[in-house]
Amino acid sequence: MEKIKLLIIGSGPAGYTAAIYASRANLSPVLYEGIEPGGQLTTTTQIENFPGYPEGVDGPQMMADIRRQAERFGADIRFGIVTEVDFSQRPFRVKVDGEHEIEAESVIVATGASAKYLGLPSETKYRGQGVSACATCDGFFYRKKDVAVVGGGDTACEEATYLASLCRQVYLIVRKPFLRASKAMQERVFATPNIKVMFEHNTVEVLGDDSGVTGARLRRNDGEETTIAIDGFFLAIGHHPNTELFAGQLELDAEGYIVTEPGTSRTSVEGVFAAGDVKDPSYRQAITAAGSGCIAALDCERFLLK
Repeated sequence: MEKIKLLIIGSGPAGYTAAIYASRANLSPVLYEGIEPGGQLTTTTQIENFPGYPEGVDGPQMMADIRRQAERFGADIRFGIVTEVDFSQRPFRVKVDGEHEIEAESVIVATGASAKYLGLPSETKYRGQGVSACATCDGFFYRKKDVAVVGGGDTACEEATYLASLCRQVYLIVRKPFLRASKAMQERVFATPNIKVMFEHNTVEVLGDDSGVTGARLRRNDGEETTIAIDGFFLAIGHHPNTELFAGQLELDAEGYIVTEPGTSRTSVEGVFAAGDVKDPSYRQAITAAGSGCIAALDCERFLLK
């Protein structure tokens, strides 16, 4: 049984930043990177809105930079997946890859959230080449171009109006005959001249070539098919927090996000903290995740000092 002060579950901006701060505080953190080392940003090409990279940076490169920074201060970063947790008493007991057991005085959960996709093979093929789940992250690359947004809720409407300020034409693809968004968001969409709402349509295939996305084939609910020419295809059908492991261990909200005390990273279990998208259904940006990683490490340091 390995005994440690602090275990960080998950990588990405939140986990790696927590590791930087915790290492500098001499907490000797052990971080397990999980199923996707580096988090969602490793599937992103160019990032232009993270401070410190005036010319932009590839997602995998940025995550490698932050990882190295954490290692520089002594963080023990390991490959492996946490498969079992017991937060019923301290020290907390955790199992990695189904076999290696750890006792930790404190834990920071930074397992992130995954964007929901339609499940089309063509969607997977062009992910990062025109298919995106974050208009705020990638919309700038489609200035004065035509794009599509899939979804009918507040997030989809918000992304569509944001893209409309940058792009020539925005198609909002909605499978139902109505929008689920709030009335205010609906009014904003309908008042934006370069947004075309395509009710009762489903995406059959994302079209493209070696340069990336070139269009989408849609099928109306009555069976009629049509093709639109686009350069970008944005998913806005929600995110799924990676919290299955913590069900019954931590308090989760109705959507599965970890509940924390307002203004802190403290969860429903004393000594367990949460950072990044796993607790944030609203912003989901690399910089906010990194900031919450800092908060979690500072909260954890104060807890251990008590």
